Amino acid sequence: MLCGRTQEILYELNKLKDERTDEEFAEKYQKLMKAPVYVDSPLAISATEIFRKNTDLFDEEVRKEIERGDNPLEFPGLQFTQTADESRALNELKTPSIIISASGMCEVGRIKHHLKHNLWNPNSTILFVGYQAPGTLGAKIVGGAKKVTIFGEEIAVNARIEYIEGYSGHADQEWLLNFVYSFITKPKHIFLVHGEPEGQKILKEKIIESVNIPVTIPDYGDKYKLDEKISIESKMDIENRNRFLRLEVLDRLSTLKEEIEDMTEMVKDDVADEDKKDEEIAAINDKIKELEQQIVKIIS
Repeated sequence: MLCGRTQEILYELNKLKDERTDEEFAEKYQKLMKAPVYVDSPLAISATEIFRKNTDLFDEEVRKEIERGDNPLEFPGLQFTQTADESRALNELKTPSIIISASGMCEVGRIKHHLKHNLWNPNSTILFVGYQAPGTLGAKIVGGAKKVTIFGEEIAVNARIEYIEGYSGHADQEWLLNFVYSFITKPKHIFLVHGEPEGQKILKEKIIESVNIPVTIPDYGDKYKLDEKISIESKMDIENRNRFLRLEVLDRLSTLKEEIEDMTEMVKDDVADEDKKDEEIAAINDKIKELEQQIVKIIS
């Protein structure tokens, strides 16, 4: 999750716990709010600590709550998992719990381990609170995929999948248009550099239609001269495009290295688990062989 979003959710959970009464909540909500809450993201944990150290910057309402002894970022059952071992231990829990993890699009980080251990379980709920970019693991799950591949293993999506748009860090079309309307002196030109292609085109048309401001959707690597008249100076040539592609390959290799290290620890734990059946170990062995074959194909 982006910094700030985790804290918003903790604030909401804290409110629910404070307001919990038999009269107001049905049985399922009672059970939910009794469950421990784990924040399992190093970045979110660090951000929460910054919030805690700067409570004087909160608005008046929240400061009054803190003065009454009700810190919105602290409540019974809230725990922070600092180490990788503590994170892995969450996957062994047998009791209901709420795990707040990252990254938002499920491509890297601890969230992938939690998905691997919970996506297959129909008793689990995976709640997304942010935008999922096309092509990412998160987008596939939100889009209704029945199976996904995590750490080289095919996982069935049996969990309940939910999505709340209200916590997204991305402004929607209405708010972006309001932002443009709010200028007393309107900008001379607008560049749209973020968003999905179709959404950009629609927003461009609405801006031109409503406020008559020129809008440009630049291609990756384009250079413009910002003068009285906006003009394009150059477009990225094939050689430079290939250079950035090479950087992307190196970045993917770095991510893959981290995932293989994570997978190694998980496989070691599985092999050392005396409760694992021989058939399960054999299945793991077959998957590693498949991974080896894929690596050989890449480097040969």
